[in-house]
Order: sequence, then C-alpha cells, then structure tokens
Amino acid sequence: MKVIILAGGFGTRLGEETVTVPKPMVRIGPHPMLWHIMKFYASYGFEEFVVALGYKADVVKSYFLQFADMASDLTINLGSGTVERRRRHQERWIVHLIDTGLDTLTGGRVLRLAPIIGGETFMLTYGDGLSDVPLDHLLAHHRSEGKLVTVTAVPAPARFGGIEFDDDRIVGFAEKHARSEGWINGGYMVMEPGLLEYLVGDKDSLEASVLERLAQDDQLVAYKHTGFWQCMDTMREKQALERLWASGAPPWTRW
Repeated sequence: MKVIILAGGFGTRLGEETVTVPKPMVRIGPHPMLWHIMKFYASYGFEEFVVALGYKADVVKSYFLQFADMASDLTINLGSGTVERRRRHQERWIVHLIDTGLDTLTGGRVLRLAPIIGGETFMLTYGDGLSDVPLDHLLAHHRSEGKLVTVTAVPAPARFGGIEFDDDRIVGFAEKHARSEGWINGGYMVMEPGLLEYLVGDKDSLEASVLERLAQDDQLVAYKHTGFWQCMDTMREKQALERLWASGAPPWTRW
C-alpha cells in the first residue's frame, strides 16, 4: 500500500531554518520531519512512499539522492575515485518524488498523483505532523466502515495555557499543549481511489472543499485517536519535538 505525503506547501517561518528548506525538511534531531514520518509508516510495513513536492522540491530530491551515501559508512579511494559503502543503511523504501506544482492546493496535488495511485487503497498524511496512531487499527477501522476516506481525528490543542483553581486559590497552571474540547483533522488518513472522482483541479483543497463534499455524501468517517499527536507550525512546537527526541524515547518511534 502506498503512502502519500503532502510536502509541497509553503513553509512556516521557524527561525532561520525555513529560509532554506521546506517545512518537512526541518530537522528534529539529526533527521528531517519527513524521515520521522516515513520511519513511522515503515515500522508498520508501509515502505512505498509518494512525496508530493512543490515549494523547494530540489531540497527534498537532493536529500534522497544523497541518502544512501549519507546514511552509510564509506571508504573513498581518492586516487581511483571509487566509493565503497561499508555499512549500508537499513531502509528498503521505494520513494517516488513527484513535483505537483508550486501553487497547487492539497486536493490538486492528490489529483496530479492519480496515475501513480492507480486503483488501490492508499494512505495520506501531511509533512509536518507526528503521531503514534496505531496504523493497523486505523486501517482495520477504515475497512470496517466501508467509506471512501477515514481521517484520524485528534483532540484540538488548547490555544492558551490554563489556570487551575481550588476555589479562588491558584494551585497550578496547565501547559499550552493541554488539549481542549473538540476534534481536528490530524492527517494520517486512509483513502479509496474513488476519492479521485471528487477532485476537479489544482485549486481543489482537501480541507476546505473535498472533505466537506465527502461528508455530505456520507463517505467520510473518523478514527478518534487520543494518544500522541503534534504538528509543527511554530518554533515552540519544533522545540517540543526536539526535546522529545532528545529524551531517548520519543512517542512516535517504534524502531
């Protein structure tokens, strides 16, 4: 089963790093977000990826073109110019890097990938969010519901930290990452190829129009996930993910 990763949107300014790289290539520890997402899917056996590129597509292409050498130990003979990979990396991924246009919206990017999607069920997520959603359970839920699209729904993060009271006495403060009531689209979707019939062009947005039309036709279902989920839209969120990685036990790792 193929995994589509939407990595073509314009990046959010996360310090100086996003001046030169798209957001999915911002590093958490020594690896870009895109690598973390792919490692997570691969841990469930999904190892064929279709990366929908747009903004700074060359940066993503360069990363994967150099991946085998950068992830291996090398012996370089400067006299002959030969390079021997001594310790090879363990990844067995197939990675399709497809330029889907600079200004194409999310639905349009999926439509441009129709030839490579073919007639099979596929997974889709964004290039800026990490989770520990159990993909096997997600897929089983999707198949049991029989709809065109299943969206992983996650509790909406609270915008501000909260004050905890005992009568009028303040007893503590809730962090900003505490969850509020309500649910949002966390990505990590499962889709049937019939979704393509709902897409009409580059200006189609999954979030603003396509998913709405699917809901109206009773072709959209949610998989509610209350475990770990974190997007990376701000420097604060990037730093929070880096702290989790540095802890040695980040919740999205299964490898």
